[in-house]
Amino acid sequence: MITRTWHGKTSLEDAAYYLQFLLTAGTKEYLQTKGNLSVKVWQQKAKDCCHFWTVTEWTDVEAIKAFSGDDYEKAVYYPEDKGILLEFEEKVNHYESFTVL
Repeated sequence: MITRTWHGKTSLEDAAYYLQFLLTAGTKEYLQTKGNLSVKVWQQKAKDCCHFWTVTEWTDVEAIKAFSGDDYEKAVYYPEDKGILLEFEEKVNHYESFTVL
């Protein structure tokens, strides 16, 4: 299993709006992609901004490529991100992950 994490940050004023976006349209494509096992959204409010992570689990790299394209380490952004995100990180992180029973 592969865990993919993406990070973004907004102003505190845009945090509630962006959280709702991530919980709906912003993660819809993940959920519709064959090989996606789970989607989580993390939020952490800081003094001057709000951090967000999407944490997704996938069966394998080929499933991630079905979502992101061949350059699967490149971050995927949506038109709604423009004007909301404070920066656009180029890469995401991937981890081989294991379930403990």
